[in-house]
Amino acid sequence: MASHRRPKQPSRARVSVLTTVAAAAVAVSAQAANAAPSAKPTKDEVKSQVDKLYQQAEQATEKYNGAKEKQEKLQKEISAIQDNVARGQQELNQLRDHLGSVAAGQYRTGGIDPSLQLFLSSDPDDYLDKASTLDQLSGQQVEALKKVQDKQRELAQERAEASAKLKDLAATRTELGNKKSEAQNKLAEAQRLLNSLTAEEKAALEAKEARATRAAERTAMSAGGAVKPASGRVSSAYAAAQSKVGSPYVYGANGPSSFDCSGLTSWAYAQAGIGIPRTSEAQANYGTRIYSQSQLQVGDLVFFFNDLHHVGLYAGNGQVLHAPRPGTVVRYESFGTMGGPFMFGVRV
Repeated sequence: MASHRRPKQPSRARVSVLTTVAAAAVAVSAQAANAAPSAKPTKDEVKSQVDKLYQQAEQATEKYNGAKEKQEKLQKEISAIQDNVARGQQELNQLRDHLGSVAAGQYRTGGIDPSLQLFLSSDPDDYLDKASTLDQLSGQQVEALKKVQDKQRELAQERAEASAKLKDLAATRTELGNKKSEAQNKLAEAQRLLNSLTAEEKAALEAKEARATRAAERTAMSAGGAVKPASGRVSSAYAAAQSKVGSPYVYGANGPSSFDCSGLTSWAYAQAGIGIPRTSEAQANYGTRIYSQSQLQVGDLVFFFNDLHHVGLYAGNGQVLHAPRPGTVVRYESFGTMGGPFMFGVRV
């Protein structure tokens, strides 16, 4: 007779697990069904993100400018050292040729004095350290040998210095490439965000910036000469910068047709015969600092952001004349719209 067994019932623990999983699946399905597609950022949100990326790009650009300036300086120093080494080697060869002719003369008259062999040695230091040998030389011979010795030491030091600078140059070139890539990546990301805007949104942002620029220029000009430049040469520098209003911002550029922020300030001062450093960080340490905005004079350098990565020229009435960022031109702008705090001014 066949036996009829009752099917085995699932354990309570297994039922609980299955119930939990099913509930979770239902909840996830409900959330997926009810979830709205991610909202497109507004033009103001895009502008905020783009401004942040432009600040980061400018930070990288100023580091790039510093590395580029250092590279150019190192190349000049290395070239000068190499020229010195070449001249020094020529002088050393002449000294040895002279000593060699003396030795040849002695050989023709009966053989070389053992002490004169010092002059032809590649390591005269080894002999000079021996007093017994020095006793065999005349004062004139000792002087000639020391000249060879000094020239060898000088050349060795210069070659070591050139070698160290070449290593520094290689590291600087690597930094230069890294900072250039960093700036380009930030600019590309900013452009991608801008491209997500409609034509109308882009036009609205551009119109808003244009209105702000015109207002800043009117405010600066309304000073009517009440705020005088610190000196005649500073006045000339400021006038040079004014002549470039409308010139495009290009990262790493220092004129005469395009500029980045420190490129504009260094170019403007150069037109007045005043040489200032290339980067904003270096310019911040060049003159006398002025921390009170009320004490600023037209043409003073003015610095923004905690890391001092942005610089412009004070235009009076709380306005700055500067090269703002990629996609813009040299223009006037209010301190209050710079996107970062005013840190201090510098009077050159």
